[in-house]
Amino acid sequence: MDIFLVLIGVVFIIIGIIGSFLPILPGPPMSWVGLLLIYLTQAVPDDWWFLGITLVVALIVFALDYIIPAIGTKKFGGTKAGMIGTTVGLIVGIIAPIPFGIIIGPFLGALIGELSNKADSATAIKAAFGSFLGFLTGTFMKFIVAVIYAGFFINTLISHWSAIFTL
Repeated sequence: MDIFLVLIGVVFIIIGIIGSFLPILPGPPMSWVGLLLIYLTQAVPDDWWFLGITLVVALIVFALDYIIPAIGTKKFGGTKAGMIGTTVGLIVGIIAPIPFGIIIGPFLGALIGELSNKADSATAIKAAFGSFLGFLTGTFMKFIVAVIYAGFFINTLISHWSAIFTL
């Protein structure tokens, strides 16, 4: 059962890292589930303080991911249309086979969103930059937390390797 929990934990860690870039998946909370699963094995002793602190961090980062782009958009004079455009542009940028689509897509999406909201081009570019900057900040923050959680997972796995994989 321990090996099964570790394997499912690895899947959640990977999904958490991928979720740092995809707005559909909550990256850090998914990575946290991976941490939880390795701590649910019989080989790894319970550390509820560690799990509690990492859960709080994951939830704070999850919440900030919605707040930071809004702050960036408002700070640069953007609207909700720009924020929606950023998300749509990200999805298109991931799906479309263009180089750097994950970076170009959110900016172009925010720009199109702002232009569709009747903003003049100078205001739209400024607001698109704010949306894009907020998106990058949130994505970077989620990615760092997910990678740190992956490091915790790998460290715990290596520390308890023989106990987990004993037949």
